[in-house]
Amino acid sequence: MRLIKLKEVIEKTSLGRSTIYEFMTKGTFPKQVSLGAKSVAWLESEVDDWIMDRIGEREA
Repeated sequence: MRLIKLKEVIEKTSLGRSTIYEFMTKGTFPKQVSLGAKSVAWLESEVDDWIMDRIGEREA
C-alpha cells in the first residue's frame, strides 16, 4: 500500500488540482487521507482503480 501526494495524483491522472477536488466533492474520485494538520495523500491503488474505471467506460 502506497500513499501519493497531490503532485503525483495530478501527474497520474492528467487532471488539475481544482478538478480533482471537484470530483471528490461529487463523489466520483477517491477521497484523500489526512496525514496531519496540513498534509493529505491518496491511496495509489484507489487512484489506479479510478483510472482503470475510466478506461473501462471508454471501452463499454
